[in-house]
Amino acid sequence: MQWIASLAYTTFLFTWVLLFAVFFNVASLFVPLRTRNAMARFWANVILGGLKVICRLDYRIEGRENLPPGGHVALWKHSSSWETFAMVTVCPPQVWVLKRELLWIPFVGWGIRQMHSIAIDRGSGHSAVRQVVEQGKRHIATGIWVMVFPEGTRMAAGETRKYGVSGALLAREAGCLVVPIAHDAGYYWPRRGLLKKRGTITVVIGKPIDPAGRDPREVNEEAQAWIEATIARMR
Repeated sequence: MQWIASLAYTTFLFTWVLLFAVFFNVASLFVPLRTRNAMARFWANVILGGLKVICRLDYRIEGRENLPPGGHVALWKHSSSWETFAMVTVCPPQVWVLKRELLWIPFVGWGIRQMHSIAIDRGSGHSAVRQVVEQGKRHIATGIWVMVFPEGTRMAAGETRKYGVSGALLAREAGCLVVPIAHDAGYYWPRRGLLKKRGTITVVIGKPIDPAGRDPREVNEEAQAWIEATIARMR
């Protein structure tokens, strides 16, 4: 039955994403970024609500008090497709750092552009880092958060890799905080495969890390150690 539910949900997901993308692209021509964020939050809530109803996969959040006011950098564990939707509902108004290839997806990519996403060429090295810092600072100055997947790609549950430096460097240069966010979605909605398991995903928002005067690599190591240890305690 769970396989059938997962297939039904996948059909619902692709249909909803496509239909909403068409509406969003038109509506975005007339509303500011913060209103687009509110629209995206509704879009994501429908996706997560459908997941709960169809696949019996819910989520809970710990540590909301660790989200400081103003614009900051969130470092998210990347182990599933789930967090790409959930981060829209968990964090305040935001922009996303993502690979530029996503902009090429019809309708969906156009919507990503309307969210002022920071689309980078992951193979361009230092220029990609500069792009994140330059564009990210402008958003943070207006109180918008920047969402970063520092691993750069989805990792299998229980695995990780060295964090990219752009998020921590951006936070230091912008004078804001780094907020690490851990979750165990990879165990319920794996990075590959159709099956979504029943259960409750746990999201834990860590205490903010102040990067002022610190090496971004040191900040990354602290965030990564906390995220991986937090996920390990969930299992």
